[in-house]
Amino acid sequence: MVEKGIGARVLRKEDQRFITGRGRYTDDINQHGQAHAVFLRSPHAHARIRGIDTSAAEAMPGVLAVLTGEDVKADGLGNLVCGWLVKSKDGSPMHMGPHPLLAQEKARYVGDRVAVIVAETLEQAHDAAEAVVVDYEELGPVVALERAHDAGSLVHDEIASNLAYDWELGDKAAVDAAFGRAAHVTRIDLVNNRLVPNAIEPRAAIGHYDPGMDHYTLHVTSQNPHVHRLVMSAFVGVAPEHKLRVVAPDVGGGFGSKIFIYGEECVVLWASKKVRGRPVKWTADRSEAFLSDAHGRDHISHAELALDQDGSFLAMRVNTKANLGAYMSTFSSCIPTYLYGTLLAGQYKTPAIYCDVQAYYTNTAPVDAYRGAGRPEASFLIETLVDQAAGELGMDPAELRRKNFVPKTAFPYQTPVALTYDTGDYEATLDEALRLVDWKGFAARKAESQRRGRLRGIGLSCYIEACGLAPSQVVGSLGAGVGLWESAKVRFSHTGKVQALTGTHSHGQGHETTFAQLVSEKLGIPYEDVEVIHGDTEKTPVGMGTYGSRSLAVGGEALAKACDKLVEKGKKIAAHLLEASEADIEFKDGNFTVAGTDRSKSMGEVVFTAYVPHNYPAGLEPGMEESAFFDPPNFTYPAGTYVCELEIDPATGTTEILRFVAVDDFGNVINPMIVEGQVHGGLAQGIGQALLEGAVYDESGQLLTGSYMDYTMPRADDVPSFEVVTAAGTASHANSLGVKGCGEAGAIGAPAAVINAITNAIGRRVEMPATPEKVWRALQNTQTPQAAE
Repeated sequence: MVEKGIGARVLRKEDQRFITGRGRYTDDINQHGQAHAVFLRSPHAHARIRGIDTSAAEAMPGVLAVLTGEDVKADGLGNLVCGWLVKSKDGSPMHMGPHPLLAQEKARYVGDRVAVIVAETLEQAHDAAEAVVVDYEELGPVVALERAHDAGSLVHDEIASNLAYDWELGDKAAVDAAFGRAAHVTRIDLVNNRLVPNAIEPRAAIGHYDPGMDHYTLHVTSQNPHVHRLVMSAFVGVAPEHKLRVVAPDVGGGFGSKIFIYGEECVVLWASKKVRGRPVKWTADRSEAFLSDAHGRDHISHAELALDQDGSFLAMRVNTKANLGAYMSTFSSCIPTYLYGTLLAGQYKTPAIYCDVQAYYTNTAPVDAYRGAGRPEASFLIETLVDQAAGELGMDPAELRRKNFVPKTAFPYQTPVALTYDTGDYEATLDEALRLVDWKGFAARKAESQRRGRLRGIGLSCYIEACGLAPSQVVGSLGAGVGLWESAKVRFSHTGKVQALTGTHSHGQGHETTFAQLVSEKLGIPYEDVEVIHGDTEKTPVGMGTYGSRSLAVGGEALAKACDKLVEKGKKIAAHLLEASEADIEFKDGNFTVAGTDRSKSMGEVVFTAYVPHNYPAGLEPGMEESAFFDPPNFTYPAGTYVCELEIDPATGTTEILRFVAVDDFGNVINPMIVEGQVHGGLAQGIGQALLEGAVYDESGQLLTGSYMDYTMPRADDVPSFEVVTAAGTASHANSLGVKGCGEAGAIGAPAAVINAITNAIGRRVEMPATPEKVWRALQNTQTPQAAE
């Protein structure tokens, strides 16, 4: 039995270098002859660029080049692209405005790239940036999402309106008919607040063109270096794919914001060639990151739930307006559509659902995937809507949910919004969460809080997510521009040590540990003998990267398949060495044994024979390494129940979370400790959205929350000690490991639990972020908050 294999709580291998300060991040890398880049950014949300005078900047000490959109155009470089083509409900393709590497003709948001200055030192580049003179003609900005449709100006002159697409999903006629016979209809209007991703490490890139080899190397903070290479070569045209190496070293967090291909990394690589092969380095400062990183969420929705007289769900209809920002980012089109509308069934057997989504351009930073990516928006809408329905019907919110759950016996379950859930047991996670939090004892705790002058509330959220992403043929038919398979290679050395090479990327998930555990278990070798390699397109097999909680369910399955191939080859070699039939060879715990005997060969002996094939089966290739690709047959569907219990000080509106219980079904678990850590991080981000975080622009398009002085991140005293339980999971059928994703669950389920608890405490709902001021103002309009149940 493998001591540190699947299921073991193994300490993370990678933490040895991280906690001792030996991590190697992009900004830690400095190359011989390196120059520095500074981007000149638009101070206006919407402005025509009538001219750029670079002469003074070019004459300044140390300046190597000042490049603009005209230089980009002259060199024939293409635009950044959105990789998922969505069609409107009338069948027309989405309207995609140009997204140049450096602004051409117009700047479309505050922070838009207008020019790049390359100089010997960073200080010289900053000084020169101040000397560039841009002649702007200010235009009226489109800022407020709710007014984007009727705005007097266009973000993209090439498009007739600011509407990028009007997408639908579901059977509208069936939904309308169900509403016509409903005994009760619950209606809700929601805002899903815009968020700024704030990984510890800002984005950074070093581009290097080698004129001698005619070869390009990019070091970059990326979650998917192979996709970076593909887009930069095939679409932007910076370099031929076979001459471009992309390296993503240690990456200090991503949360989705480092999936995308941004202009900055393309520009530094191109600029390196323009300055005759000098490496060009750029690192964002935090203020720059607030302006230029892709933001998340930003929806306005109206939703309705039809119920019969017994409280059974009959139908749901949703209308959502989604903000895309000034440009379509790499995956932005699919976030409010295929990763949102398809999750509106939640855990419930609602017979009919109809969703209509209008996506708009505005003069704000681009909006794309952020931890959960569409799933948090769907879950928040469903779970606040269900809670409101329970209040209107006078029902216990837990029992209304239970009544409408998809039963355990109904799987596989076809939802009315395209997805087929393979497995689940929603009552089990609900029951465990209610038991842990002592749901029945809440009334007594509420009364005790009232005696102290506090308002206590409790809130539920029963989330589900689709992750791992779907088969390539399916997503291709829906407009995805790439396949969503994953690849791996597992390679033995002569001495039995193993390198596991994966196309996914780790930026906090612990792949170097969990993948080593997986390979150790599959091959029966010591965990310490496995090295996991990722993040370098010249070393690793081509892969689609890490996002959408896909690494283990898709990338791990590719590793497992490669290991299976090695075992099968090992059986052939062992059969030859043991003079037995291959059919009689059994493999267990690292040994190949002739069935029914004690005759065996270890994996190490078989591997050495493969590399020193003096006594070897005829016709079998030497060596011991195998590659595998895995294209998932379906999403995986993690699900769970979260319960938040909190107190509010009515004098100040301050909210204190007293308990937070999270019970998740992640299928089979490789490393419980790492899973718990992933849930903790997601919960902190979900609570941050619910209580603290929100990006705000003024009417002129200036970002008012452009620093930590104005944008509030959760601190240690804003979150409780979480009670995280991984339930006895229902194994996924989408991979042989039976695993489901876990990295985004906390961010998906937490916001609704917190907001529902606040609603329960004060008797009315508060929009996210539920800051003390918002809660206090809501209390002033509530006559008898203590009576809220």
